[in-house]
Amino acid sequence: MRWRQVGPFRGGRALAIEGVVGEPDTYYFGAVAGGVWKTTDGGANWTPLFDKAPISSIGALAVAPSDHNVVYVGTGEAAIRGNTTYGTGLFKSIDGGKTWENVGLKDTRQIGALIVDPRNENVVLVAALGHAFGSNQERGIFRTTDGGKTWTKVLSKDENTGGIDIVFDPHNPNIVFASLWQARRQPWFFSSGGPGSGLYRSEDNGVTWKRLEGNGLPDGILGRIGIALSGADSNRVYAIIEAKDGGLYRSDDAGQHWTRVNDDGRFRQRAWYFSKVYADPKSADTVYLLNTGLFKSVDGGKTFNLMPARGGDHHGLWIDPTNPNRIANASDGGASVSTDGGKSWTTQNNQPTAQFYHVAVDNAFPYHIYGAQQDNSNVGIASRTGWGAIGQQDWFVAGGGECGFVVPDPRDWHIIYSNNEGSINRYDKKKEEVQDVSPMPIDNSGHGAVDLTHRFQWVSPLMLSPHNPDVLYTAAECVFKSTDDGQSWTQISGDLTRNDKSKQQPSGGPLTNDITSVEYYDTVFALAESPVNKGTLWAGTDDGLVHVTTDDGEHWSKVTPKMPEWSTVSIIDPSPHDANTAYVAVDRHKLDDLKPYIFKTTDLGKNWSAIITGIPDGAYVHAVREDPKRKGLLYAGTELGAFVSFDDGAHWQQLQLNLPVTPIHDLVVKDDDLVIATHGRSFWVLDNLTPLRQVNTQSPSDVILYQPQTALRLHYPEEFDKRQPVGDNPPPGAIIDYYFKTAPKEEVSLDILDSSGKLVRHLSSKEKKEIEQPPEWPDRVERVKTIPAKEGMNRFAWDLRYDDPIQIPGAFYSSTGPKGPLALPGDYQVKLTVGGKSQTAPLHLTIDPRNKGQEATLQKQFALAMQVNDRMSQLHQAVNEIRDLRSQIQALHKRFGDDQRLKPALAAADDLDHKMSEVEQKLTQVNMKGSEANLAFPNMLNERFDTFSHLIEAGDNEPTKPQLEVFQMLSSQLDDQLKKWAQLKKEDLPKVSELIKQANLPALIITEKKTGS
Repeated sequence: MRWRQVGPFRGGRALAIEGVVGEPDTYYFGAVAGGVWKTTDGGANWTPLFDKAPISSIGALAVAPSDHNVVYVGTGEAAIRGNTTYGTGLFKSIDGGKTWENVGLKDTRQIGALIVDPRNENVVLVAALGHAFGSNQERGIFRTTDGGKTWTKVLSKDENTGGIDIVFDPHNPNIVFASLWQARRQPWFFSSGGPGSGLYRSEDNGVTWKRLEGNGLPDGILGRIGIALSGADSNRVYAIIEAKDGGLYRSDDAGQHWTRVNDDGRFRQRAWYFSKVYADPKSADTVYLLNTGLFKSVDGGKTFNLMPARGGDHHGLWIDPTNPNRIANASDGGASVSTDGGKSWTTQNNQPTAQFYHVAVDNAFPYHIYGAQQDNSNVGIASRTGWGAIGQQDWFVAGGGECGFVVPDPRDWHIIYSNNEGSINRYDKKKEEVQDVSPMPIDNSGHGAVDLTHRFQWVSPLMLSPHNPDVLYTAAECVFKSTDDGQSWTQISGDLTRNDKSKQQPSGGPLTNDITSVEYYDTVFALAESPVNKGTLWAGTDDGLVHVTTDDGEHWSKVTPKMPEWSTVSIIDPSPHDANTAYVAVDRHKLDDLKPYIFKTTDLGKNWSAIITGIPDGAYVHAVREDPKRKGLLYAGTELGAFVSFDDGAHWQQLQLNLPVTPIHDLVVKDDDLVIATHGRSFWVLDNLTPLRQVNTQSPSDVILYQPQTALRLHYPEEFDKRQPVGDNPPPGAIIDYYFKTAPKEEVSLDILDSSGKLVRHLSSKEKKEIEQPPEWPDRVERVKTIPAKEGMNRFAWDLRYDDPIQIPGAFYSSTGPKGPLALPGDYQVKLTVGGKSQTAPLHLTIDPRNKGQEATLQKQFALAMQVNDRMSQLHQAVNEIRDLRSQIQALHKRFGDDQRLKPALAAADDLDHKMSEVEQKLTQVNMKGSEANLAFPNMLNERFDTFSHLIEAGDNEPTKPQLEVFQMLSSQLDDQLKKWAQLKKEDLPKVSELIKQANLPALIITEKKTGS
């Protein structure tokens, strides 16, 4: 089993980016929850480097100038917005990102910046912010001189203040500037600034520090500070400072005196989130500021112009110190590169680092996957396509909104509801029309929750009733219901929260108000209706309460599990099997508690039990879901990946497989697929859950053949371009899973039998040595004909084809060559044999859902395909016989050609060869030595039959009259040549054989038929 990456390949938030000096096409970037990525082709393609790392959030990275193979990464982003995740210290690579090692500072959690001494790759300075949601000691400025083996805290203030930025003087690494930042995020409040914040300077490579105050710097409380030193003039220092009199400050004497040169509000807004400044390495007056846009000044910061950078909300910039036209930018839209000074940029639509909050699916075929991407739009994306992969053309904006839910109507997927805070849209995809259907369509930006009529938070619940899709629910501090597509709403509950006014105050801290609905508190965070019992609604709040109603909101009961106060009820999953059972995922990471919490009730909340055994600390839980087909099979999405329980939560184990560690904020089971919304790596799907549904908690047998899921009879592309940023399709064909306790030493076979027990396809773990057509087309899909037989779980996708016709070794074709017909819909048996013992399991194959009712049509198509298959086998057998005979004749010549007594016999053999060649040249194009050689050497019967076999199976259609006529024509022509060959075998071959026998030479033999594969 493997997780399948769907996409979209649309960049998510990134803070850290750096290029490599002297390697113009090499760059690294770090996504805030998607790991480290590298490009060696200037940003055209990005490769993930951190997939095996235990953490995914990247706050800073640096390539050692003295050794480009050495790369340091600081985990845990320091732009500590509401959805931030944490890190586990500093990681180091000594092989250009191929492998990584944690080198300490594990409790820093969030790292703002790091720098590597250009003279020595073992000297590193790190600005560690510390815990975003609580106090801790491992924060401040840290220094190592031995590559991370040991660390010294060289600058700190207190347990509430940490490091946020640090830079070298480009000409003298002994001169270092750093900034400390006092900041704290809580579920209901964010504060930036305090007495701990400040700007510092070191003259001994960061060993000792002096705080810079006065001399033009702003008085009073400071907040976040970003620093830059000019590579053109070491005396030129820039600082973007959050303060009452904040703005861009400049020093022309290496930090001794300062002047505010710009107080433009565009550069001071949301100072906690931005406050990044970068100096040009060649021009002292050229400086860049990052905020909602990327801005450039060429007059020392007095005026700025907006640059056409990709995305919005910019956080990181790297400028090549040897070539200022070479720039790399990290923003909320991902990473991009410019080689012309910022005039043009590479795309961000090649990075699957999107952060999704929730996931939903529709009932289309193929089904679509929906979610809202942070700092972008919501999206609907195909779960599979007919062309071979999932590209940008296969996803669409599903009504707008970067947060919340996206809910397609189960009756018509073109009608899609989505929300963004308190705003709800109804989107008609057919009309491309969006309508606002919000309960309270008013923009509350900048207002504290205490002032609001209704408290709709960032990811307010939104759902359609599973019993009646005409019923729509949402929630603020109370629950709302609509029965007319959102045209009107009824409040069906009172305030279900603690309604603590002290936790509803305006947010931002002592310097800059920053009030979004992220900090709106005392709200209903989770809302769900039982799929078993209509009107049984569950509501969970972000302040730690759970309520239930069994009469659609007429009466509510508080049924909160025993858990720490002020916890966030992240998701409630009512059981699809039992109306009284529900599961609750509880998240406390915003209270600096990273423990997992899941609770279960079987009596409508009267009693609860904690079910978290096996989920480690750090993997706090966002979502829990019960499998709709197997009671007690549970899936959990956590900050550190996926988990599964086979015993109703009593024990959990990882379900990570090949999935990179990344936060999973939601998951849903669609038919036999588990679909997850990651918050850093886009959407992924675990195809075919049927083996998990068949797992029991007892010790497994030595060999297990799992009953396959129902397979779909689809047509799969023979070639497609995968060399682009695209998601993966499911395995092509019927998925067959089996298990070996130990890897078998003998051959393993897999046979597909039809309902009457007749062999359809024989497959083996023993690889067959076949003389195949040399490759010409890199996008062609290589057929897998050898089944896996390794220890543990094995998965093979039968391509739904019968055994291939007999093949001509080394033959060339214009396309993929002859293959067996597609099997008809119906019932089959899978037979697994190893060590003389067999197991069988039923396999049901259904018609493409889009072609229901065309079964009779397929019968006619299949009948023709089988006839063509048989005819090709006969043709190929004849060619193989002819060529085998020819090789025997050539062997006689090689051994006895100089013997004058044998010339009559050899002459007779040559005459037979000549007659055989005439037949052969009608059967196949003997000069075909390339896929397009038929443009010079015309198609003969073999090539025509091959292309004809592909034509008749191009879709699920009844053969046309011309197709039937062409088949009769080709068959008649083949019969003519087969008759000639039969006559040669009957009359000429015996005569030649007799002459050879009289000469005491080895007899000519016709080989028996060889079966296809």
